[in-house]
This record gives sequence, C-alpha cells and structure tokens, in this order.
Amino acid sequence: MTEPLSAAEMVALTKKHTFFSWSAQGEVNPIPVVKAKGVYFWDADGKRYLDMNSQLMCVNIGHGDRRVIDAIKAQAEELVYAGPGMATRVRAEIGPLLAGVTPGDLDKFFFTLGGAEANENAIKLARGYTGRQKIITRYRSYHGATAGAISLTGDPRRWANEPGMPGVVRVFDPHKYRSPLYREGDSDEDFARKCLDQIEEVIMYEGPHTIAAIFIEPVTGTNGLIVPPDGYMQGLREMCDRYGILLVCDEVMSGLGRTGAWFAVDHWNVVPDLLTMAKGLTSAYMPLGAVAMSGKISDYYQDKVYYGGLTYNAHPMSLAAAIANLNVLKEDDLVGNSERMGRVMAGLLDDLKAEHPSVGDVRSIGLFGLVELVKDRRTKEPMAPFNSSSPEMNRLGAFFKEHGLYVFIHWNTFFANPPLSITEAELREAFDVINQALEITDAAVTG
Repeated sequence: MTEPLSAAEMVALTKKHTFFSWSAQGEVNPIPVVKAKGVYFWDADGKRYLDMNSQLMCVNIGHGDRRVIDAIKAQAEELVYAGPGMATRVRAEIGPLLAGVTPGDLDKFFFTLGGAEANENAIKLARGYTGRQKIITRYRSYHGATAGAISLTGDPRRWANEPGMPGVVRVFDPHKYRSPLYREGDSDEDFARKCLDQIEEVIMYEGPHTIAAIFIEPVTGTNGLIVPPDGYMQGLREMCDRYGILLVCDEVMSGLGRTGAWFAVDHWNVVPDLLTMAKGLTSAYMPLGAVAMSGKISDYYQDKVYYGGLTYNAHPMSLAAAIANLNVLKEDDLVGNSERMGRVMAGLLDDLKAEHPSVGDVRSIGLFGLVELVKDRRTKEPMAPFNSSSPEMNRLGAFFKEHGLYVFIHWNTFFANPPLSITEAELREAFDVINQALEITDAAVTG
C-alpha cells in the first residue's frame, strides 16, 4: 500500500483483522488517529480532538515530544535489544534517575512491559518475601487483565475470569460519597478510623499470619477516583507494620505526576514496601512497567532465587524512552504544573457541581479528576445502572466526540485526566464543552 489510507479504510481493515480488548467486537467503532501533538490528536479526516484522558491516562508529558522521540531513535541506532541478563547503558542510567523520584528507600526496580505485569510480579515478590499467601485488596479496584492481576481486581471485569487466583480477600473503600460508614459532618480522621477499623476486623478473622500484603491503588482510578481521607494511608502503613504485612501500592495510573506529586503516596508521606508503575513512566511512548521495592525486600532476594522473568525485562528501547520522559517531566516542571493546573481544574469541577443538578459529586487530585452524575442528588441514584450505561450517558459521550473532546466515560462517571502539559486556556476550552454537554444529563434529573 503506497497511498495513504482513508479514515474508512483504516477503520475497516482494523476491525477486520484486529481483536479489540474489553469489547463486543461488533460494537467497536474506533477513531482513526493519524497524528498527535501536545494535548491534541487528529483523525484521518482532519478533525482535531482535545485529549482529556491522555489516551488511557498515560500520555503524561503530552503527545509528540521530540526529546523522547529522538531518544528512542538514537537508542534504535545504538542497541535495539539485549537479553534480561545483560547490563546496558540505559539500564545503568535509569536506576539512579528513577530512584531520585520514588518514595523513601524504593531504589531497586524490576522492569516489565506494563502495569499488569508489574502487579503480577509484585504478588510474587510479596508472597515470596513473607511466606504467606493471602492478599487483601479492595472492591472498587482494577489491577490489570492478567491472571493474578484480574484476581486482585474488585470490579465486575473480574467476573468472567473467575474462579481466579486463590487467597484474595476484599474490603471496601474509603469512598466518602458512597460509603455507609460516612456520616455527614464526619472529619477525615473520623471517617479514616471507621474504614481502618473495618479492615482490621477482616485481618483478625483472616489471621494476620496468613496475609502477605494489602494491595491498593492509593487513589482509586477507573472505579471512581476515590481520594482517601487524611489519616487513611498513614493508618494502613501502621497496621501493616504492626502485623508484618506488606503494603503494596499500585500507582500505574496515579504515579509519575498525575496527582500533582511524583507519586500519590507522597501526599501522605507514606512509603510502601512495593510500588508498581507503568503508563506515565514513558508517557506511553514505549511500553514499560516497573516494580519498585524497598531495601528489605531486595536484600531478602540477595541469596534467594526470585522465580519470575520476562523476555523483554529492561528492554533498552523502553528504558531509553523512560529516561527521556523523566527528564522532560523534570525540565518542564510538569509535576508542578499538574499541581497548579489541578487547582484550576478543581475550581472548574466545583463550578460544574454548582451549576448542574445532574452532577452529584466531583473528585480530583492534581490532574486526576472525575464527575459523578446522578438522577437525584438526594437519593444519589446513578445516571447509569451499576456496570452498565444509559441513554443519557451515551448521548453525553456522543456530544463530547462530536465537539472534539476525547473523554473516558465509565458507568455514571466521566474523567478529566489531561496531559500534565496542559495550559489553563486549554483546560478552560475543554470545560466549555463539558459545561454545554451536561445539559443532556440535567434533563434527566428527577429529584
């Protein structure tokens, strides 16, 4: 094929030969993307979209940054691949660079090709280190689609994969808007204590000596963007220390500046024993994930074999992208911009809640935001049923797409997760469209 494909040809050939994830194949209708720059991307017909989800919450530095592209090209000229048992220049350089931004003593890394693989290896590391099998995770969670990671996942995506990995125990989340534990007027400290007491009761009944790890997203991602109350993360850390349980934090989505800090746990000055990352590690310019581990865990495996490995472990092309990406995050102060623009976005979200009766709640931290839509603010009836959509949510999504705004919609919520390079003007451009779109869901309000 020498002539450029039309939009219709791109879609037709893609649908004919590609099997899409998380989809009934006959319902797939992909956007034929041909280029991207900054916070925008364009389809084959020339239509421009403002990317308010950083594709899949991963293009943290924005699209088309020449510094990362050039680093990938240079690495291809130097060394495309070396086996996982080799030392390479980029493998030597990435370690201290990444250790300079990870919390506490998390300064040794096991590299994978994505977040699910990172979580799989965190499971193995935790079980091997503790000699215990059970893992406590949360219902409103997603940790990946591979066998162990989907078993840890609490949301309905796990159902089709059950029975899964044994030893998983689930608890509920510190979800102030939906939790029956929360009472109007509760302080963060009060609510955090109620949630922690509930988890500790589960630990007692399961047997602390049988539990290898508590495995959580510090800020829940697709299952509601739940920001924990102050005291919750600190309380989990103390509880884990008291019972000899490892604290594992999945920062695949929340890490690398998304929340206005390098990692979400930094907001509460908590250092987990294991921390997983991916997405923003290369801003998706190349596939890469990692498990960061504390000194006590890496020391344990000094004279004990770790039974895990990957052909593409520490792939030079991916590490080159990560090094360049980390440098861009630093040089352009994108973590700081996430915090600054995050404050602007929080104000814009509050304005939506004040103006639109269909907005039940808004939640954000840095440039990690969500709008939860309801039919009735008093009863909190969702705008779409659990694990489903609705005509109103479908029309909302169609409006966004028609008006050139790329937004991730999940059940009765939609997200605001733009690249960390976004400007205030670009952010306001996006929210102008959102403000218009919410007239669709306002019309469905019954309360």
